[in-house]
Amino acid sequence: MFGFSERAAPPTPATQPPIRRTRRSLAVPPDSLRVWCQQAERDAGQPGGLTSPEKDRIKEMEREVRKLRQANEFLKKARAYFAAAELDRPFRK
Repeated sequence: MFGFSERAAPPTPATQPPIRRTRRSLAVPPDSLRVWCQQAERDAGQPGGLTSPEKDRIKEMEREVRKLRQANEFLKKARAYFAAAELDRPFRK
């Protein structure tokens, strides 16, 4: 249910053991635990950045934009191909 980072970074700073001790016991890089704690604080409602659901939504929207741009590029190439094919066809009366 909860990932490693959620268990390592408790949501309330009052119950949080010192970061150095926690980091050593979990064997994680120093900045990882700090970043996880900051994200847990933002998710708990403290100001200062994007919450995890907001970050997920942004990633989803960026993926969608990338797909739409690829589709648009494909349609441009298809339009150019068919326009060229139309010009190469003999004229009929």
